[in-house]
This record gives sequence, C-alpha cells and structure tokens, in this order.
Amino acid sequence: MKDHKLPTTAYHPLAYKNGDFLDSDDARPLRILAEYLEPMGRFAREKITGTVVFFGSARLQEEGPLGRYYEDARTLARLLTSWFKSLPTTAGRMAVCTGGGRGIMEAANRGAADAGGPTIGLNISLPEEQQTNPFVTPELSFEFRYFFMRKLWFAHMARAIAVFPGGFGTLDEMSEILTLAQTRKLDRRIAILLYGTDYWKEIVNFNALIKHGMISPEDMGLFRFADDPQTALAVLTEGLAAELKVPSPAFARSRTAHNGKSWLYQRSGD
Repeated sequence: MKDHKLPTTAYHPLAYKNGDFLDSDDARPLRILAEYLEPMGRFAREKITGTVVFFGSARLQEEGPLGRYYEDARTLARLLTSWFKSLPTTAGRMAVCTGGGRGIMEAANRGAADAGGPTIGLNISLPEEQQTNPFVTPELSFEFRYFFMRKLWFAHMARAIAVFPGGFGTLDEMSEILTLAQTRKLDRRIAILLYGTDYWKEIVNFNALIKHGMISPEDMGLFRFADDPQTALAVLTEGLAAELKVPSPAFARSRTAHNGKSWLYQRSGD
C-alpha cells in the first residue's frame, strides 16, 4: 500500500515582515508612511520640539577656496547650540539639523557637537551613496528614500533656516522654504537667513525678480543676510525668541483656506 503524504505548505511571512513585498512597487505607500511615522516617534522620544536647519553645499571643503564658510557654519552652529542650552525647559529641546552629509552639513553638525548638544542629520539614499557625517547624534541620524518626505521633516520641524552657499540642492531647499513663507502655508513664521551676501546676490538676481513682477518688494522681507557668525546669531535668535514665546507643537500644521477663500483673498478684503 502506497503512503500518501500531505502536500508541503509553502511558508509565507506576515505581510509586514515580508521583505520582498516591502521593497516592491505595491508597498510604496507603506514606505512613505514609514518615513513619516518613524521619525515622528524618534523626535518625540528625544523630546526635540524644533530645529534650526542649515542648508549648504556638500562639495564645500574646509580647506577649499570657500573654506571660510565651513568655519563660519561650524561657529554659528556652536553658538546656537549654546544658546539653546540656556533656554528654559518649557521652550522644549531645540537642535541644529542638516542633511547629514559633508561640507556645510558636516560643519554645522560638528559645531553643535562642539557645544555638547544634540544634532540631527536627515540623510538621503542616493545612487552615489552619501555617507552620514560622524558628528550627527546617533539617535538623531535618519536615512530617507524619498526626497519629499525628507523635505517635509526639514520644513515642519524648522523654527529657523540658515542657508549657506550651495548648488542645485541648496537652491531647491531655499526656494521651497521661501515659498512656504511667502504663501504662509505653515502656521508659524520661520526666520530665514541667507549667509554670504555677495554670493547670494550674485547667484540670485532678486532685483530682477522684483523688476519683472515675479515677486513683490515686500517679499525681500522674508529673509535677511549676514556675513559673520555673530550677526547671524543675532538675526536667528531674534526670530527664534519671538517664535518661542508662542507655544506651538513640534510639528507645524499646514494652513488651509477658510470658507473656500485663501488668506490672500482675506487679506485683500475680498
């Protein structure tokens, strides 16, 4: 008599433990959601309630022709972090935040570490891998697959922005923050500093934008320039001090239209 064996049942892991599925196109919404929820949980555990974000080139080297900007970013981050430590605990825990890479990002994380404070790195996975610099606080080192999720965390945690010389990436990040400020899409003001007056006025012809009606003269008030760490510190802390007087959640809410009309129409009285 022939033995009859039961067919072998193939093992299928739980969907949320299935690596092949999580890496597939079908699971893209889950990956996006993970890049929202996981950082949120970690920021909450580390009690981070706001950041000052440093943007700037990863190509800029400490010993290169624009090396002074590296030193200035390091100094400014150190001064800011020392100021954070002087704030009352009711103001929450503030930290310097960067894209986690080299150049200006490394300088800012390094300066914050010099002052003994926490410092954040929001790194992005690229085809040519960008390594996180060694000065990022390990508990606050993040790796993102999606640029737009990384940008969300830059914008919604920021209480202030310091933009140092950079290229396409820096221009993109700066323009996005200025657009959010111009349209008042976030429910709190962000102090925006462009560091290196000559550099930025050469790279971006702000007067031409006004001349051609692309921006209003009043839009120039959305940001300020600085050329030394002490002036930059004064500009940023002035804006931060005003913002911190009004308690707000760590994650800034987005402003929406009221009664079907945007704030622009409301402001004009229509």
